[in-house]
Amino acid sequence: QVQLVESGGGLVQPGGSLRLSCAASRSIFSIDAMGWYRQAPGKERELVAQITGGGSTDYADSVKGRFTISRDNAKNTVYLQMNSLKPEDTAVYYCNAKYGGSSWGQGTQVTVSS
Repeated sequence: QVQLVESGGGLVQPGGSLRLSCAASRSIFSIDAMGWYRQAPGKERELVAQITGGGSTDYADSVKGRFTISRDNAKNTVYLQMNSLKPEDTAVYYCNAKYGGSSWGQGTQVTVSS
């Protein structure tokens, strides 16, 4: 089991940037994959970005070139750097850990609006 706490969401204008953080309650060194998902009103939850224990990354086509996922094993934290934000990026963003089981954070709201 691992508990996850997201932070860093908020209101930003189109074209702006935000960095989300996901702090884990224990070492993430042995976790198979850490990911960021998002869910907009009326839509299904979707994978935004994922990073494996080996450092391999994968991104949704809609965020490639704009978002970057990274992990700091020493701090037990995963980050999502979001640049050139668009109104369609507005959603609740959730952190996920896959380790044989799966854990989710409580989510953090990101709103992109002028």
